[in-house]
Amino acid sequence: MVLMTDTWTEKDLFQKMLRIRAVEEAIAARYGGPGRPQEMRCPVHLSIGQEAIAAGVCAAMTKGDTAFGSHRCHAHYLAMGGDLKAMLAELYGKADGCAGGRGGSMHLMDKAAGYLLSIPIVGSSIPLAAGVALANKMDGNDRLCAAFFGDGAMEEGVWHETANFAALKGLPVLFVCENNFFSVYSHIGERQPDTDLSRFAVAHGVPVFQAPSEDVLAIYGEARKAVFHIRAGNGPAFILVDTYRHREHCGPNFDDDLGYRNEEERDAWFGKDPVSFAKARLIAEGALTEAELMELSAGFEAELEAAFSQAESASFPDPATVGDRVYA
Repeated sequence: MVLMTDTWTEKDLFQKMLRIRAVEEAIAARYGGPGRPQEMRCPVHLSIGQEAIAAGVCAAMTKGDTAFGSHRCHAHYLAMGGDLKAMLAELYGKADGCAGGRGGSMHLMDKAAGYLLSIPIVGSSIPLAAGVALANKMDGNDRLCAAFFGDGAMEEGVWHETANFAALKGLPVLFVCENNFFSVYSHIGERQPDTDLSRFAVAHGVPVFQAPSEDVLAIYGEARKAVFHIRAGNGPAFILVDTYRHREHCGPNFDDDLGYRNEEERDAWFGKDPVSFAKARLIAEGALTEAELMELSAGFEAELEAAFSQAESASFPDPATVGDRVYA
């Protein structure tokens, strides 16, 4: 398989992040609230503030590679090339949705883009990705499968079982931990005696690659190293990025009034916003102008208007099909 990663520049990655940010901010604005009907009935877990991980890691992958995501999955789906119209239709519960309107935000899928499924059960992306990686190895191809998950997933037994098996069998699986420090409202410092999660990978003999969450180019570089490690037949790799979500755990709003996040820590992380960081660097380097930025934003706005309009006007699934593909 020929790697296609050399074509990605920081400007490309910035555009990918900016589009993800635009999509999620539009979802937040339309989700429901005073004066707005809640037409999107499913829960939404937004990735605002964490876009660089999905953008950088997925850019290091290539056609034929696949991925599984977690409940906070919009960025993964879009970074893999998932269809935006199908995603928004799914959030509205419409038949045109990527899961037929039956799954909602936490069950996104686009097999054509290599995004196999997002799973809301904590840690479930991990064994599924390893299973696909095992099948790839048995088939003798050079594809890899990635699992995106949060810090809470590494406290599950399935992480340890899967990491051990993947290392033992040399599976071509890429573990990607987006450590945003909170399992819902519980800070990692209240859950772990040592908050360096890389030790969980090292313990199972899985090499670790790390990068700062604000620097999409650094994440992309480390992801490429991890991908090359896997392609060379060296078994699994683990990418760890400490990050921070801007919005509430679940929903379109801000929940800092609950007092579970330290204000000083929050402000420090908000100052490391990956979209703002990349924008400032590109402008400073002369690689991006304000006019180009306005053009990009206008293009995303037009794309979103069309996608939302289609989702809102689409039909709901036929009630007669409610039992289809349901097994007991």
